[in-house]
Amino acid sequence: MNNLEGVIVVGLTGQTGAGKSTVSEVFGSCGFGIIDADIISREVVRKGSSCLGEIKDCFPAHVINPDGTLNRRELGKIIFADQKKKELLNSIMYPYIVGRILQEIHKFADSGQKMILLDAPTLFESRADDFCELIISVVAKEPLRLYRIMKRDGLTQEQAQQRIDSQLPEEFFIRNSDFIIKNNKDRNNLYAVSREVAEKVINYYRENF
Repeated sequence: MNNLEGVIVVGLTGQTGAGKSTVSEVFGSCGFGIIDADIISREVVRKGSSCLGEIKDCFPAHVINPDGTLNRRELGKIIFADQKKKELLNSIMYPYIVGRILQEIHKFADSGQKMILLDAPTLFESRADDFCELIISVVAKEPLRLYRIMKRDGLTQEQAQQRIDSQLPEEFFIRNSDFIIKNNKDRNNLYAVSREVAEKVINYYRENF
């Protein structure tokens, strides 16, 4: 949990393909400052970064493009087929990502933003949930998520299934979250439910901070 007076950090996580980005968008429209861990994860492996240098030392040469940038697709093929390789990558990247998250929290707080949403797919795995007062997880039925991932990322069914299988199970999210948003219907329903949860979090903030 953060130690900044009057600041609430709400963690947003959940299953891949469940619709987390839409929920984040709704919270942003409700006045929350948004920290997108996906964006941060791309920034920490930019060309010439220390993090990318560590990845280069630990993974095959073809995960680095000829121009010195990270080949995400090739790296993805490795880590989603080998759990130990995924754990190795996480051990390299998480310290950099968490450090940047803390910087962003302080930037928001210094600017007067008191309600912050941390949008992080690997919130629990990176231990970034330690900074959060409340946790929201977005889940959906597996066939829906499989379809969405294939459409979104241009993956084969096998590749999409590997990504699903590499994540924590739905039961874990339900057990470790303060709010669960189920996205098994249309986008309008997801917007409505997300606004309802955002209002509950805002009320919680007003009553406790």
